[in-house]
Amino acid sequence: MNLLAHPELLELLAASHALGTLRGGARRRFETLAREQAPVRAAALVWQGRLASMTELQSPVVPDAAVWTRIRNMIDAEQARDAIERQRGATPNASASPSGWLRSLALWRGAAAAGALATVMAVVVGLNLRDQLQNAPAIQYVAVLSDDKATASMLVTFDPRKRQLLLQRVGSYDEGGDKSLQLWALPPGGAPRSLGVLDHAPALRLPASESDVHAVPALAVTLEAKGGVPPGSGPKGPVVFKGALIEKTI
Repeated sequence: MNLLAHPELLELLAASHALGTLRGGARRRFETLAREQAPVRAAALVWQGRLASMTELQSPVVPDAAVWTRIRNMIDAEQARDAIERQRGATPNASASPSGWLRSLALWRGAAAAGALATVMAVVVGLNLRDQLQNAPAIQYVAVLSDDKATASMLVTFDPRKRQLLLQRVGSYDEGGDKSLQLWALPPGGAPRSLGVLDHAPALRLPASESDVHAVPALAVTLEAKGGVPPGSGPKGPVVFKGALIEKTI
């Protein structure tokens, strides 16, 4: 199936991949497509970025040590009883002696309680995730910028509501303290247009309007002298990342 022709399915698969619910062959096929197709890779990276802070939504909850000790003791006692019966040559008969089931009842109740706690935690996290997604940026354009070895190095998205570009470094490139990275729009038939100079932060927001990215087929990042090139000048240094800018449905 061509995922690019089914954007809703692509978003669903990318979200499932980021959540970890896409498994087995489906996950492997999605990852293969992500390596081969920039729009699929971009969707995966967008959802990973959206869910990256989920671990910060809730404080870790450690079960009381006594709970696990009690469960372990019950399991050990059940195993010891079975071993003694085997030594005596007596086969446990569940219908004649329900004591094994009765002794296991507390264990299953404990497991049920743990499951209920997990369900409550899942609901709380789900509500927080819903709020987070409702406040997530509207993404109109997306680009995955890669180096000369086709390794993804930077994710660029444009939010028309906030009128800004969000750049996220996904590689380990280091420009050094005496150099700066500069982002360029590459309009068809025109000179490169600077969209801003990047700092060393893993995520950066740059002010931009839709006219800055509309009808721009590609973006590039060059390595320039500290502070970037003067306004009105074109790029002076080498291109380190580049990639297609894709318009997507909000």
